Amino acid sequence: MFGKKPESKLHGRIDSLIGAGTRIEGALYFTGGLRVDGELKGSVQAAEGASSSTLVLSEHARIEGAVSVAHMVTNGTVVGPVVVTEALEMQSRARIVGDVEYATIEMHQGAVIEGRLVNAVRKAEELKPPELA
Repeated sequence: MFGKKPESKLHGRIDSLIGAGTRIEGALYFTGGLRVDGELKGSVQAAEGASSSTLVLSEHARIEGAVSVAHMVTNGTVVGPVVVTEALEMQSRARIVGDVEYATIEMHQGAVIEGRLVNAVRKAEELKPPELA
């Protein structure tokens, strides 16, 4: 009730963890939930058709590369383009340097995006061919 933060609706089961002090270079593909406390240099992508994929970045996490997932909760740093097909939650220390494509977004005070924000739903509507009369 008092002093307790509400749990994020995006948090699901975490299947994999990249711990603090760990650095990985290269492309990373995952299913389910992935939590990153370390550093990644390379792309991070949920397996195709993984609509329940969730990427969680702690305040110590840093990714240098493209990110493509269904759900993302971040309090860390991403340097590169981000595509989130469902929901993006940026907590107060989150920072993204790159373009962000999203369906829904929640930004806490202090979160920063240095790039373009593109709403995927609106983008899809704009790309629809005009209907024939």
